[in-house]
Amino acid sequence: MEPIVEAAIVLIPKVKNLARVYEFRHISFCNVVYKVVAKIVANRLKVMLGKIISYNQRVFMPGRLITNNMIVGFECLHSLKNRRSGSNGCIALKLDMSKTYDRVE
Repeated sequence: MEPIVEAAIVLIPKVKNLARVYEFRHISFCNVVYKVVAKIVANRLKVMLGKIISYNQRVFMPGRLITNNMIVGFECLHSLKNRRSGSNGCIALKLDMSKTYDRVE
């Protein structure tokens, strides 16, 4: 009998001359039973996701756009730029999201 959770992990190079581990893209190939169970769970959760996920988490939900978050970010930075006086300090962080949106080119 085949195990329910079994996967083969393959590393695909992102660039021609590899120097670091993060220059590989990992892909996992799962067996059919695992994919069927995952699809059933995903379809059942899809009905409740709108209630579980906060409205501020706008990506990957029907009717929500990532561009709305860019507008909110621009407004926050604009507010910080205009608020240069006063005793309360403000800070803005720029996070590296390259791993999140990594894709095959």
